[in-house]
Parts: sequence; structure tokens; C-alpha cells
Amino acid sequence: MTADRYSLAVVLSSGEPERLYTGLSLLVSAAVDRERCAALATFRGLGLLCAPDLRQLAMQPEQSPELAPNRRDTFARSLDELRDTAFSLETLDLYACSASVDLMTVDTARFAGVLSMPRFLQATAGARLVAL
Repeated sequence: MTADRYSLAVVLSSGEPERLYTGLSLLVSAAVDRERCAALATFRGLGLLCAPDLRQLAMQPEQSPELAPNRRDTFARSLDELRDTAFSLETLDLYACSASVDLMTVDTARFAGVLSMPRFLQATAGARLVAL
């Protein structure tokens, strides 16, 4: 964990691509502005964030029925790019939830670490907290 205080903390728990997109947009926007940010990915959110076929998943109508069919590719490409950007930013620490990691088969190599929810909340105390 970083010694700097976080200004934004996001819990990514939803397996819905639009909610992951929203969370990553918040995080990336703040991190690009040099704010220290942290995210904890749990269960379905962790699974979606780690999905090697995220772009294909986001293209499926049942995943995001609200999207216009002719705009699905744009959404899927943007979501994939947001994920890659989030993992590359020095001002953003992405953590995997320890309970989720214990119960799922996911590769956590790209993450800053594995934390429990209580440890994440302790580490991000004082930050704006968003749960998606």
C-alpha cells in the first residue's frame, strides 16, 4: 500500500459492464488529475475486471441491453481501454478482494495486492468512497 493518502476509493463489485465502466471512469479521471486513488475489486466485479475476453463480454446484448446495437463496439472498446489505463496509472492502486481470490480462479498479477474489505477501508479512510 502507498504511504500517500487516497482521495478516492471505489469498490467494484458488480458484474455489469456499465457499472465497471462507470467505476473505472471515475478512477481514471481522478488518477489522471494526479489524485491518489484505490479500488477494491470483489466477486463479480473482480471476475469482469480480470476477464481476458472483456471486450467480447461487453458486446453481448444480454450484458448491456440498454446499449444501442450499433454502439456496442464503441462501448466494449472503451471499457477495454479504460481497464488497461487503470492498470497502468501510477496514481491508481487496484486491489483484489482476498475473500474473492480465495473462492475464485483469477490471476491477480496485475493488481497492487490482495486486501480484505476491512483492510481496504482502513487504508482508504478519509477518501471519498463509492461502491459500484
